[in-house]
Amino acid sequence: MAEKAGALGEHALRVAEALSRPLAALQGDSRQGRLDALAGLREALLERALPPAVVQEVFGKLALRPLLRCLASDPAERCRELALELTAQGLSRGNQPAQALPFLMPVLARRLGPAPGEEGEPCEELRLGLLQLFGQTLQACDGGGAALAPYLPELGRVLAGALLDPYPKAKLEGCAALAACAKAMPEHFHLQSESLINPLMKTISHQHYRVRVAVVQATGAVIQFGNVKSLDDVLPHLAQRCFDDIPQVREAVISVIGEWLLHLRDRYSYFHKLIPLLLSGLTDEMHENKELALTYWKKVGSQWEKENEDDIKDKCDFCCEPSFYPQGLTRPELGCRELVTRNLSKILPGLCHDMTDWVEGTKVKASQLLVILLQHAEDHTTQHMELLLRTLYRVCSDEHRIIVRNCLEAAKLIGVFVSPAVSLKLIVSDLERAPMPSYLMVLAAVIRGSPRKILQPHLVYLSNMLSQPEISQRSEEVFYVTQLLCCVEALIEVCQDDCKEVSLQLTKVLVTIMAIPPNVGHLHEKIEDAMISLAKVQHLEGIVGLYRQHMAQLMEWVSLTHDSWTCYSPELLQLDVIATHSGPVIGEALKDFICILKTCLQTSRDARMRLKLFSTLSQLLLKPNETLNSEGRFCNYLEILIKDILAPNLQWQAGKIAAAIRTTAVSCLWALISSEFLSPEEMQRVGEELLPKILTTLEDDSKMTRLMSCRIMGTLLDCCGKQFDLVKICPELLNRLEDASREVRLAAANALTCWFKCISEKEEKVLLKDNIETTYRILLSHLDDPDQNIQSATLDVLKEGGVLYPDILAKEIKAVVYKHRTPTYCDQLLLHMESTGWRDSGS
Repeated sequence: MAEKAGALGEHALRVAEALSRPLAALQGDSRQGRLDALAGLREALLERALPPAVVQEVFGKLALRPLLRCLASDPAERCRELALELTAQGLSRGNQPAQALPFLMPVLARRLGPAPGEEGEPCEELRLGLLQLFGQTLQACDGGGAALAPYLPELGRVLAGALLDPYPKAKLEGCAALAACAKAMPEHFHLQSESLINPLMKTISHQHYRVRVAVVQATGAVIQFGNVKSLDDVLPHLAQRCFDDIPQVREAVISVIGEWLLHLRDRYSYFHKLIPLLLSGLTDEMHENKELALTYWKKVGSQWEKENEDDIKDKCDFCCEPSFYPQGLTRPELGCRELVTRNLSKILPGLCHDMTDWVEGTKVKASQLLVILLQHAEDHTTQHMELLLRTLYRVCSDEHRIIVRNCLEAAKLIGVFVSPAVSLKLIVSDLERAPMPSYLMVLAAVIRGSPRKILQPHLVYLSNMLSQPEISQRSEEVFYVTQLLCCVEALIEVCQDDCKEVSLQLTKVLVTIMAIPPNVGHLHEKIEDAMISLAKVQHLEGIVGLYRQHMAQLMEWVSLTHDSWTCYSPELLQLDVIATHSGPVIGEALKDFICILKTCLQTSRDARMRLKLFSTLSQLLLKPNETLNSEGRFCNYLEILIKDILAPNLQWQAGKIAAAIRTTAVSCLWALISSEFLSPEEMQRVGEELLPKILTTLEDDSKMTRLMSCRIMGTLLDCCGKQFDLVKICPELLNRLEDASREVRLAAANALTCWFKCISEKEEKVLLKDNIETTYRILLSHLDDPDQNIQSATLDVLKEGGVLYPDILAKEIKAVVYKHRTPTYCDQLLLHMESTGWRDSGS
């Protein structure tokens, strides 16, 4: 051994002699001289096959400090580069690199983390090389933690400088070195770890995703092996990385949080802060990240079970899955559920705050997490209901569909796990205090999540509440009535044939929604579908069967206050829905319906209300046999309809509303007599009672009123005109030939044709001779009308009436034919008269 040591000493001595000249030249002022000296050092020390012990002996004692001085202060970048290369190779070939730390660490600290007034390394490639040298030395040191401990201040400066270095590769190398240091010296690292948190957090949002990944991983090591109190400073930044666009960054966060939950010192104190971050990974867009988060979560739950086996022994022995567990969901393990349950009171306030944040991404992530938490909490959700409901109310009015969908999923879980006696009482109490659409939205979701058997005892209570005017008639806002409809749909969907018990209340709600003005017309199809579903669960024949079952109660319901209705009364619109949507069933409630009309259509009542009722009546009279006369009893109420309803409202009154009422009243009369279900005797009764009124409405300002009045006159004359005073009728119809509207003039011409047909007996003909002659004269003036349609209609009237007194008509034709712009129609009329057997005695 002595001989071997002697041989090594001699070998080292020869190498030292070879180094003396280059080392001396390395101190010179000439850049080229220093470069040559560095080349000589390389040749003498590194390009020879020297034993490590010799390299350690010579390099450590002779070359290391000169090289480090060159590396620290040489103005030439090339010299510093060569010095770095030689230092790295020398340390790697030596057998005791830890001995270089007293000289190496100050230089690294000065060049990578300079103090104020000191000059750092300006070249980014050299800074990277220095960091690689540091990492290489750290790996080569046996018992690195103990060796590095005396140099904690320098180490902190080096790592902080690396983290803040503008060169991305230097940041990556610094993160790797930081993680290695933390793991290598856990007993000492906590003394310096706090100083590294700020540089880490400044770098965690770097634009290069690899840097962000490295920083997250380094942060995990710093907290794991450093001061745990720094966790509060780190978590907000890690939470932001949960929204990172790059999956690898989110994966790194999941791994770090999972490792902390498994191995962090004093982790029990931070469960409520770490659990939400890990569970957020279960909603990650990438399947691999979801699986990683789930794997960690199961490990955390299993570890917690083992550590707290005595506390949860009873739950382990008697644990069974709830009988109404949602389909498609896998129940979490007991340890996972217990972890959430015991920390939920600390998690929820912050989570609910995030759900109302102004940043959309935060709200989405928080709403997703809420669903997962409630799935774990199960029936323990009950004690947090007030906070949850208050948050869901607010968030469900959000415009973001994903957020609202997640909130409704959370509300469904409330329905699954929380007793309806608690959840419904709270929601209904809120609704009764201030009905809001978001409250109804949450209620509908809770109903949908509730098991049928558990919800059934509360069905009557819910239905009565929804049918209250304070709830069902609270607002005409689309959002509100849509959610009200959703509540009814949810009850039908969940309770099925149990809804028979509350069918009337639900029908009232649906009728109320249907009665909302047309600004929510798109809902009508959904309402009809709900009615069909309600009828189906009761085995009724569609909507008609539903109305037939409840018609008596519905008519009683809407008529309670009919003697005080105004145009703003919701019952007015509800009656319209019941009457027009029940089909033939309204004929079964004719007595009640006519009674309402008789009371509400008095001329002393609100004009706009009467207008709406007449519109409803006219709509029903268009198909009376399918509505009002479905039972064949409508004619029993004909006298009431004529005398008490139509006649008073046909009376002229000033004002636009009064004119509109006359128009709708005339429309009802026209629908009545044109429906062809009245017998001739009944038609005559109508004519005798209303003819004077119709003659008045022929002069109405409204074109539509005049038009329908002419049509009514024509129909009455055609059916039973012989019973009327034809003398009074003719002048009124002739006046309509002068009307500004072509449609009215044509209708008047048609009515005059019917008037002529009524004169069949000789006595009538003689009695009306003067009227007939006057009518000929007026009609001939219209035979030359600029409108060809009027000319044709007038020709048809004269053809019909000319058979009464053809000689008089021919005389009148000859008297005016020369005045006409064209004699064509006069010639046609004469030819027609001749074809009927008449001969001109003067020709």
